[in-house]
Amino acid sequence: MNSKERFSDRVDKYVKYRPSYPQDAIAYLYNIVGFRPDSEIADIGAGTGIFSKLLVERGSHVIAVEPNLAMREAAEKELGREPNYHSVSGSAEATGLPDGTVDFIVCAQAFHWFDRSAAQYEFHRILKPGGKVVLIWNSRLTQGTPFLEEYEQLLQKFGTDYGKVKHTNLSKESLFSFFKDGGPQEVRFTNGQSFDFEQLRGRLLSSSYSPLQGHPNYKPMMADLRNLFDRNNREGKVLFEYETQVFWGEIVI
Repeated sequence: MNSKERFSDRVDKYVKYRPSYPQDAIAYLYNIVGFRPDSEIADIGAGTGIFSKLLVERGSHVIAVEPNLAMREAAEKELGREPNYHSVSGSAEATGLPDGTVDFIVCAQAFHWFDRSAAQYEFHRILKPGGKVVLIWNSRLTQGTPFLEEYEQLLQKFGTDYGKVKHTNLSKESLFSFFKDGGPQEVRFTNGQSFDFEQLRGRLLSSSYSPLQGHPNYKPMMADLRNLFDRNNREGKVLFEYETQVFWGEIVI
């Protein structure tokens, strides 16, 4: 499947069930990386606007670049009336933005989908001199509790192409080669979500590799998910835990 269309039939679940990002991570961008309220920031692969919203709340001007129409429309519904938010149809490889116009580029939960060579050239083209790129992922923990470990096993068993598309396939060498001076600065934060069963179901179905209704794996996957929840919930909730990873610096060209 074309990576730019993978989430078209899951936008409602993406909006409802995907995590936001820790306020500590946002504070780090403004206090350490150099984001300012008057910064011009391109959010590349902006999706449904989860990260754009956090930047707009800080007063920064955000240009949200997203190729998927359904995701872009969901973001515009949420943020379209904000004066500091502007949405454009474009991709990491062809943003459509003018040369040398943005102070920072952010890619939240998106960089692993890009053609990295083409994106590298395009990012360099639209950044102002000295501009920086920030790559961010909410990385779901796969070990540490029985629930986390069993959920990972469920994805391995039923995910249509889970092993191929998960962002952890991006090698450290490939990531570091994108940046100047031997690699990016790196910092990590904790994040999490608490789900009842229906919320857990929605979170699972927000992932592009999860079979949807009508697929032969859908019913057995849901039966396993129900059993997993029943075994692991505490007072009707399970905890989804993440490590929010932030990589940033100037890029090589």
